[in-house]
Amino acid sequence: MRDVAKKAGVSPSTVSLVVNQAGYVSDAMRAKVERAMEELNYVPNELARNLYHDRTNMVGVIVPTIRHPFFSSLSASLQHVFMQHGLRTLLCSTVDAETGEAKYVDMARRHMMDGLVVAAHSAHSERYWTSIGRPIVAFDRYLADGIASVGSDHEQGGMMIAQLLIPSGVRHVVMVGGPLSQFHDMPIASGTTFPTVGYFMALQRECLRAAVRCDYVEAGTVSDMSAYAQAIHDVFSRWDDVDAVVSSDIGAAYCVQEALRRGVSIPRDLQVVAYDGTYLADFAGMRLTAVRQDCDGIAAVIATHMLDGIEHDSNGGDDGLRRPRRDVVPVTLVRGETTRA
Repeated sequence: MRDVAKKAGVSPSTVSLVVNQAGYVSDAMRAKVERAMEELNYVPNELARNLYHDRTNMVGVIVPTIRHPFFSSLSASLQHVFMQHGLRTLLCSTVDAETGEAKYVDMARRHMMDGLVVAAHSAHSERYWTSIGRPIVAFDRYLADGIASVGSDHEQGGMMIAQLLIPSGVRHVVMVGGPLSQFHDMPIASGTTFPTVGYFMALQRECLRAAVRCDYVEAGTVSDMSAYAQAIHDVFSRWDDVDAVVSSDIGAAYCVQEALRRGVSIPRDLQVVAYDGTYLADFAGMRLTAVRQDCDGIAAVIATHMLDGIEHDSNGGDDGLRRPRRDVVPVTLVRGETTRA
């Protein structure tokens, strides 16, 4: 920096102001400094700049597993939108990391990250999350009062499926999803830290109103994808009157394959609806009808909350004074070959 200052004929402090984009420097002086930097091939020390601003320009993203098509798609969208704002993404897959999210939370506490996006379930208490001292945005999770949460409008998604299936004359709908314990896993107003159960609950409610039988089959955690194959097999073995199955893209894809093996006609005898609408929906053997979550839209809202939180911290704000908020992103219904018109 001293060499740049000497060549430009300015003080080192002026070079510092230009490099850190802080304080006032005239356009003419800035041009002289930038020209000297270019001629000397000077590259600013990113670590020093981050220390100067108390920033790392890095955000941790915690997901259950990147093997799941939805979380790999969401991670890609988050990385893209954060990069547009000059932030790098450090990805943690809790299933594939020996220490789960603990190491990443510790990095946030040590100010080695500017914030955390938490998209994996956690058994930690509310105090654990509020004590971290860095901005946190939860995806489809309730972590604590005062921590923003972003997710799809799952109530809307469940209603879309109901409005598609019930008028078609279905009599027995089976939903295949995660453990039933996630429906009532916490003594809070909603009864659950998993807003995703909203689409199951909305569909079940509408089926009951229409006198349509609706059953639920557990398929393990989101990271246990092989459990979906077994759950779908159990559905066909347990009931012979099922005429609609609703599950994630993975469960729906397994359902199509199992039905084709058993000679069950889709969609004449069995309708299949997927929930997520990732790339997998087009590679299941038939193009799946799916409720599509908007990964890019979700990532944009998460980024807005994160950037607001980082700015809030930079201005010396008290994170605990911010009001809790949950933002929902609309979903869309994409018609495929697995439901009747």
